[in-house]
Amino acid sequence: MLIRRATLLDGTRADIRVGDRIAAVAGQLDPLRGEEVYDAAGATVIPGLHDHHVHLYSAAAALISVRVGPDEVRGRDELARTLAAAEVGPDGWIRAIGYHEAVAGPLDRVVLDELSPPVPVRVQHRSGVLWTLNSAGLARLGLADHPDGRLRSDDPGWTVPPADVDLTAVGRMLSRYGVTGVTDATPDQDVALLRRAAERGELPQRVRWLAPGKRILHDTALDLDALTAWIADRHAERIPVALHCVTAAQLVVALAALQAAGRRPGDRIEHAAVVPDDTVGQLADSGVTVVTQPNFVAERGEQYLADVPAAEHHELWRLGTLMRAGVPVALSTDAPFGDADPWRAMRAAVHRTTAGGTVLGPGERITGAQALRGFLGTAEDPIAVRELRPGAPGDLCLLTGTPEDVVRDLDARRVAATVIAGTVVYQRD
Repeated sequence: MLIRRATLLDGTRADIRVGDRIAAVAGQLDPLRGEEVYDAAGATVIPGLHDHHVHLYSAAAALISVRVGPDEVRGRDELARTLAAAEVGPDGWIRAIGYHEAVAGPLDRVVLDELSPPVPVRVQHRSGVLWTLNSAGLARLGLADHPDGRLRSDDPGWTVPPADVDLTAVGRMLSRYGVTGVTDATPDQDVALLRRAAERGELPQRVRWLAPGKRILHDTALDLDALTAWIADRHAERIPVALHCVTAAQLVVALAALQAAGRRPGDRIEHAAVVPDDTVGQLADSGVTVVTQPNFVAERGEQYLADVPAAEHHELWRLGTLMRAGVPVALSTDAPFGDADPWRAMRAAVHRTTAGGTVLGPGERITGAQALRGFLGTAEDPIAVRELRPGAPGDLCLLTGTPEDVVRDLDARRVAATVIAGTVVYQRD
């Protein structure tokens, strides 16, 4: 197709011929016989966004799950009413997501039995690594004798059956945001499932995955020698690693293990939710890329203000300090554990305001242009910003307004059209 009268980020006007790859970018191009022509009418055209850390099947399941986080539910009585009103899925389960202890305190099977209907119920903590099941759910999994019904992702001997979902709705949602590519960060993701979903046309986005190089670290099982050996084994297989670090202890052990095992291009730290001052230099020296989610400042900031000592607020979801220290940083949403809208994540990176209006870590704010670049990297190298040039992937996002408007607002409502491999997959009415 030929896109006419596009405005590039540098303010110049150009026509863009695009298929699976960009064929030409010039001041004026004549349409070829039979070529589809799209008049951008001066809209700003940028490379399509790439979300560098999502969980696709969890995102699909979340769309058919009931949300029970602090923003939706307050107190035991409201949690009980929410679960009672939830629809039982075709597999016989009620799925609830986003739980935090601020809602109704710690959950276990006894509490959940009191609050839930007598059908299999599983409640996922908003951290994504803990599920609480009621007795009916435990019996369904053959775990009727489980002491408390709290199942962690690092616990052996259990499997929660995946939701029977396809990715069509997720693909449409991402397209509305101008997202043309994603990196799936699920550690045990069945890659064949993703390939089949793409073949069936469920997901138009280009997809990369971190498995089998993704590993979630847990404070209760931090073993430097074991992690070092695991990293060395992945590197021997020419697989870069991605280490999930959401606490200071996890980050310290991850950096020590990477130093001992040696770094491979493509190695990443996922989240880096807490970065103490004395680890910033180590991160910079390691050369490892940090893929982080500033959207959590906006989404969970009020809880951080209540739970985290004020002296440590600046250590949360750092950006500005890392960039100034030379740490390679890319952005993502962690959908569905974070909001899937990457533009909200960009705004959070710029403003760092909680839902109540408090600025959390003002020294970590970055510019709108820096935030946008955080979603313009390639799948293979998240900080290698893509450009609209011949030979680049034919994945574009068209936005209403000038480049200055786009960078100032960072708003998904400006997305006018999304193009993947030369095909319009979303166009605003």
